[in-house]
Amino acid sequence: MLVAEVGPPALSTHAKPAPAHLGPAERPNSLVAAAGHATADSLVDLSQRRAAEHVSLYIILAEKVVVLDRLRGRFETYLGLLGKWFSSIEASPTAWTIVGLVFSILSGVAYSHAGYDGQLVGGILILAAGWFDIVDGAVARVTGRVSKQGAFLDSTLDRVAEVVIFLGILAGGLTSPALALTALSLSLLVSYTRAKGDALGITLSGVGVGERSERLLILAVASIAGYAGWGIILVAIVAGYTFLERASRAMRILGQV
Repeated sequence: MLVAEVGPPALSTHAKPAPAHLGPAERPNSLVAAAGHATADSLVDLSQRRAAEHVSLYIILAEKVVVLDRLRGRFETYLGLLGKWFSSIEASPTAWTIVGLVFSILSGVAYSHAGYDGQLVGGILILAAGWFDIVDGAVARVTGRVSKQGAFLDSTLDRVAEVVIFLGILAGGLTSPALALTALSLSLLVSYTRAKGDALGITLSGVGVGERSERLLILAVASIAGYAGWGIILVAIVAGYTFLERASRAMRILGQV
């Protein structure tokens, strides 16, 4: 889990005593909660309070990513039911993959329009794209139409979708070019290490907390909250951590062969 610390806030001259239950924080997010209390209006400068709010979002998203990673395997039954329902519609898994790509492209377009509205729409469209990314795999498994060709197309279009989304964020000026390039590069490296591992007979799926679904969920939630820039930073961190974890595990396994 990512841990962030908030330094001692600058006290204002009209400070009032804080309630007794807001004692010393035992965890970083407890300190953030204390800073967000109504009493903090008189205790903490506005800039310090905004920084605390940013860190609070940062910690919450990190915790959700870990939870999502742990619950991943519990949804297989529901995915089977989902696949059965969507398989009744006369559409191939590839068709659902294309639908997901279209939503990702629309998300990139929405992000290119700077402002909160662009972030909100972009985040919602990412969630829609992620939904259809789940659907295509579920339909393929239920109908027995899993193939190497379909897997290659799905993986390739997933990379295209990520690039389009990040380009939209960059075009909208929601983050700096350096941060956007860093987050995108690390995200692609996460996918590359898994693909290379598969080619060498090493299973890296599920290793790390920054797989594609988690990265896009972080970005979507942060965008809907109006913090797409912070979402990019967190994506870069979890992607970098996952890349290093996968690379180190692959090297350990290969060293034993």
